Amino acid sequence: MSFKKILIIRFSSIGDIVLTSTVVRVLKEQTDASIYFLTKKSYVHVLINNPYIKKVFSVNDVVEVLNKKFDLIVDLQKNLKSFFISILIKDKMKKTLYISYNKENIKKWILINFKKNLLKYDHVVDRYFSELKKINIKNDNKGVDFFIPSNINKISFSNELPLEKNYIAWVIGGTYRQKKISKEIIIKVCSKISTPVIFIGGMLEKKIGEYVCKKAAKPNLYNLCGSLSLDKSAFIIKNSSIVLTNDTGMMHIASAFQKKIISFWGCTKPSLGMYPYTSNENNIFINSNISSFPCSKLGNKCLYSKDGCINNIKVKEILIAIDNLT
Repeated sequence: MSFKKILIIRFSSIGDIVLTSTVVRVLKEQTDASIYFLTKKSYVHVLINNPYIKKVFSVNDVVEVLNKKFDLIVDLQKNLKSFFISILIKDKMKKTLYISYNKENIKKWILINFKKNLLKYDHVVDRYFSELKKINIKNDNKGVDFFIPSNINKISFSNELPLEKNYIAWVIGGTYRQKKISKEIIIKVCSKISTPVIFIGGMLEKKIGEYVCKKAAKPNLYNLCGSLSLDKSAFIIKNSSIVLTNDTGMMHIASAFQKKIISFWGCTKPSLGMYPYTSNENNIFINSNISSFPCSKLGNKCLYSKDGCINNIKVKEILIAIDNLT
């Protein structure tokens, strides 16, 4: 089957956008079509450096998108908005092929509420390719991509940072409070290790990073929360020796660089299919030991604690994992 122009649709979030990069690369390499991508305006910067994409559209450009003629629409969002846009485009060109994927929401609901896992594919990326194989598109099993612009390098950062040494990049951000490991746990871990640690997060984590650095009272802790662009945060991750992270978009960026990853799971669990998509065997999941099942699909609700069962993770488990990867 031959395609000249392909439109991929995915609106949210940074992590979800990064996970679609496998589909972008494979479609480009196996069809040699021009790849276009439609997303929210706030996520255009995640894709703008991807060499496999000819143009990234935001939803503000939807009129321009509707005037394009696509041979194939790959809807990886699969909601009413993405379906409606796809219908409008298909009306422009009756031969346009539309492919979406099974979000398995009913099976996720059963997993969360009845603790029975009926999900056929472990990872959401595998669910993408279960549909794409209908047009002979096959996963190349090379993982996900993230591209840092060439103007970001070590001289873009303060000389005080230990970028020439082995250091830990610790992603302390998260979409919801229940998905973030507590500052008390972070302080206890940092007090037991000698490796430099660089903290990454948004403006909401800036004060947490300052608090951790102050309370741990060690000279090798660096708080960069709220002060870095996404690309600069990715550079810190790429050059680190180990990445410690909550279930966040930065976790998926770390997997793009095949980093050693220690990820923390509470209200969400790897069984939902959003764990780091990497072939790197140095990938350790640390779950709260209250339950091996997720509390909610998005991690915004905990069945066991107001602050999230993720904070039931033991400091000793984290220290053992760090020791195993160093």
